[in-house]
Amino acid sequence: MVPVDLAHLPSLQKALDVAAGLARQYDASLCYVGVTTSQPSPVAHNPEEYRSKLEAFAREHAPENGQAPSVAVYNSHDPVVDLDEILVRAVSELQADLVVMATHLPRHIDAIMPANGSKVAAHTNVSVFLVRP
Repeated sequence: MVPVDLAHLPSLQKALDVAAGLARQYDASLCYVGVTTSQPSPVAHNPEEYRSKLEAFAREHAPENGQAPSVAVYNSHDPVVDLDEILVRAVSELQADLVVMATHLPRHIDAIMPANGSKVAAHTNVSVFLVRP
């Protein structure tokens, strides 16, 4: 499972490369997960358009192992607030066994507001591979 924020693709490139490399090496399938809102955003006007864009992204970022990646789109009233909960739910619903996701360098604020990856690791029983920039 690879969480993808279509609004911040450049900052995800290293994590995307790692996920594709792992998929090739272990002949694994990838599922790109996106979280959007029903309200128009700079990325998409509605969840259907977001899904289409995520599907196009998945086709463009398919690892060269013969397994087409899948996508899962989750809708939220406030994706920033709900992201951790949605990612934890996605791990269970998708039966993921590994999450590869981008993260930031540690900061002091992490003591108060932990990063998304640490929440996913703490609230699921799967391995979480955090890729720093």
